[in-house]
Parts: sequence; C-alpha cells; structure tokens
Amino acid sequence: MATSMETIHKELADLKKDIKFIKYVLSEDFELSDEAQKALKEARETPESEYVDLE
Repeated sequence: MATSMETIHKELADLKKDIKFIKYVLSEDFELSDEAQKALKEARETPESEYVDLE
C-alpha cells in the first residue's frame, strides 16, 4: 500500500501537535487536594495481601 507524501506530512504534523500537548501537560505543576493526598496515603499503606484479585 503506497502512502502519499501528503499523508505522511499530515501524520507527522499530528504527532508533533500531540507531543507538544504532552510536553505542556507534563510541565504543569499540579498539587493534590487534601482529600486526594489522604486517599493516596491510605492506598500506599494498604498491604498487598488485602488487594482484590480481579481475575
């Protein structure tokens, strides 16, 4: 299947746009809310033996 240069160019432009967005998101300095911090702390303290097997 032959791919035209225009198709390749469009796909590369789309990838460039996606990468630019990802870089923007990763550069943001997010902070967790107090509730989210509490939930994360509880999750980290839960022993693996209490995990539920999903299979």
